[in-house]
Amino acid sequence: MIIDIHGHCTTAPQQLGAWRDLQIAFADGSGPRPDPDALAISDDDIRQTIEANQLRLMNERGSDVTIFSPRASFMAHHIGDLKVSKTWARICNDLVARVSALYPDRFLVGAMLPQSPGAAPETSVPELVRAVEELGAVTVNLNPDPSGGHWTSPPLTDRSWYPLYEKLVEYEIPAMVHVSTSCTPAFHTTGAHYLNADTTAVMQLIQGDLFADFPTLKLVIPHGGRAVPYHWGRFRGLAMALKKPPLEEHLLGNVFFDTCVYHQPGIDLLTTVVPVENILFASEMIGAVRDVDPDTGHYFDDTKRYVDATANLTDAERAQVFEANARRVYPRADRALAARGL
Repeated sequence: MIIDIHGHCTTAPQQLGAWRDLQIAFADGSGPRPDPDALAISDDDIRQTIEANQLRLMNERGSDVTIFSPRASFMAHHIGDLKVSKTWARICNDLVARVSALYPDRFLVGAMLPQSPGAAPETSVPELVRAVEELGAVTVNLNPDPSGGHWTSPPLTDRSWYPLYEKLVEYEIPAMVHVSTSCTPAFHTTGAHYLNADTTAVMQLIQGDLFADFPTLKLVIPHGGRAVPYHWGRFRGLAMALKKPPLEEHLLGNVFFDTCVYHQPGIDLLTTVVPVENILFASEMIGAVRDVDPDTGHYFDDTKRYVDATANLTDAERAQVFEANARRVYPRADRALAARGL
């Protein structure tokens, strides 16, 4: 089985974006508050968008199950206040849960959190509880920068995050550290802000001692960990200078990296530097990079091709990356798949 741990609902029915536009107008003071009950999306609307897009590509590229969460750039936690974010998170999470219910053997629920600049992380706990207990979520996306590029939140190791981590540990679900839209022109959303955030999160974790307090907490750093494989020596040296244990002890029991890296040399480097136990298959397809690579004739985000082709993995190790690691890191996903006979 091939489990893609990083998928987003990027092709949602157009009604979702239209409703969000009304909510943004309300948050800007230029329109009335939209009624969530007025958002009408039928099962047929969902089937049409999913089958023509994500499901079609899953079938063509050979992946079996996707852990599916709301569109990352649509989270946009910097818009409005906490009430706006709570409403938007609930709507988006409910939509993803409907996708999973319509295709239970192909999609598992990943949830967004209703974060907001200046709001304590613990305010996201009620939606986390609802997403897990009512929607069957197996993971959440955790935005380390709800301000959208201004980085006004404390580092991930700050104790203000602890109520959220306590719930993640209780529920045995990992969090994917994933920012959303950049609202500053200095940082392109997917080409700079996303990738900067991945590197920043890893360095925050190196500087702190989070996993001494949460030894079973699991965090997934997407997009191949960004600078991590290329600058592993720098991070090792900085950890030594900070009097931290070796990174294998300090991070790698709790931190994992996905394969959303869109060229063969990148996957080759990732699988050379990072232990196979810490690598999870993912594509984030129909995401930041949607075109065909003219050098290969294949889509940039067809990441299975790179994992298949790398000489750095044995067949047994490839099976770990494609399935076994995901089942270990996402125990709720493993149990959900087992309940479906998968």
